[in-house]
Amino acid sequence: MNKLKYIILCLLCLILGMQSKAQIVGKNIVVTITPDHKDWNYKTGEKATFIVNVRKSQTLLDNVKVSYEAGPVMYPEVKKTATLKDGTMKYTASMSTPGFYRLSVTAEVEGKKYEGRCTAAFSPEKIQPYCKEPKDFDGFWKKALADARFNDLNSTKRLLPERCTKDANVYEISYVNNSWNSRMYGILSVPVKAGKYPALLRVPGAGVRPYTGDTYTAPSKAIVLEIGVHGIPVTMEQKVYDNLLAGALNNYWSTNLDEPNENFYKRVVTGAVRGVDYIASLPEWNGKTIGVTGASQGGFLSLAVAALDNRVTFLAAVHDAMCDFEAEVHGVAGGWPHYFHDKAKLESMKNSKTLEAKIEGARYYDGVNFAKRCHVPAWFSFGYNDDVVPPVSSYGLYNIYPAEKKLSVYQQTAHFWYQEQWDEWQSFIIDNLK
Repeated sequence: MNKLKYIILCLLCLILGMQSKAQIVGKNIVVTITPDHKDWNYKTGEKATFIVNVRKSQTLLDNVKVSYEAGPVMYPEVKKTATLKDGTMKYTASMSTPGFYRLSVTAEVEGKKYEGRCTAAFSPEKIQPYCKEPKDFDGFWKKALADARFNDLNSTKRLLPERCTKDANVYEISYVNNSWNSRMYGILSVPVKAGKYPALLRVPGAGVRPYTGDTYTAPSKAIVLEIGVHGIPVTMEQKVYDNLLAGALNNYWSTNLDEPNENFYKRVVTGAVRGVDYIASLPEWNGKTIGVTGASQGGFLSLAVAALDNRVTFLAAVHDAMCDFEAEVHGVAGGWPHYFHDKAKLESMKNSKTLEAKIEGARYYDGVNFAKRCHVPAWFSFGYNDDVVPPVSSYGLYNIYPAEKKLSVYQQTAHFWYQEQWDEWQSFIIDNLK
């Protein structure tokens, strides 16, 4: 009996130990930067004042060493160090042209670094993209889709019993993309109850990964298709995808930038649009409603799909990447993956006369040119502190979006979202699926 008690005690200790590890939340030392306008917005020419506080256990930390840089997003002009006697400092800045100004502060305490960031907007509603439009943009994509649709979908569908819920049957599916043996894979959720339903296409952010499917958006009331874009099954173990990202698919987003017909994203875009074809082929679809949504790379793909297929009825894009690449040629932050941000590479391209070809090639894959062709209600959301998709490119794209639109800014977020932002995103989708 004593032995049994000992074993139980050991198991309890193990469980409690595991729980304590899982409950690590946040940091005791925090760098906060607060602007003097609650909405973080200013007019050009106005002064923005940032209050920097370095706190330990919520109290200001004395004699803390900091380094900071400040300037237009992605192009800092000021780099300095200081010792904050009472753990706080003020910093003022202004911009004469519409854009975003960022102050980043790093405190070093006992050999560890803690960072804070704040990004102020100056007349953001006046930001305009630099991206220009190829003369044959429409013809290029019309032909790309016609070539892809020359192939039958020839779809496959495999039930995943372990992922099914009381509301939805879940399948791994595939369909033919732009050639007879080039497939797209995804996870399909279909309501259990027989009927006709609206549908949602979820398009992915950058990277290579498996997908679990979406059984949480309007359960029992909507079809949801979540796709991968790499032409490989989406139910393998994580290690397979990690190896691909480190190997064959490493840096896939930069493949053949100066050759639009050979660009990696050509088959990605056509494959995403063929996701609409696949949904439309389902007997459970109601023939009326198809929304498309995604974050980051998925924000771009949402715009592309909505622009190229008039069956799409709404879109929702969170921190949309791949918008206004060209801005960085002019020294203004553009969208991920920042083809023209590296100054040394930019100069090298100028010297080798390849810059013009890369700029022209990038225009076929710029979210700005797709957004101009969208005519459906859209919801956009992003953060001012985003260091992957800078708010300059996201706001510029929002400003030129020609249809009904709503912007929900969560200033403090970087390349992630808060729970409230996620809830708002889902609410927009559900309302439009109705």
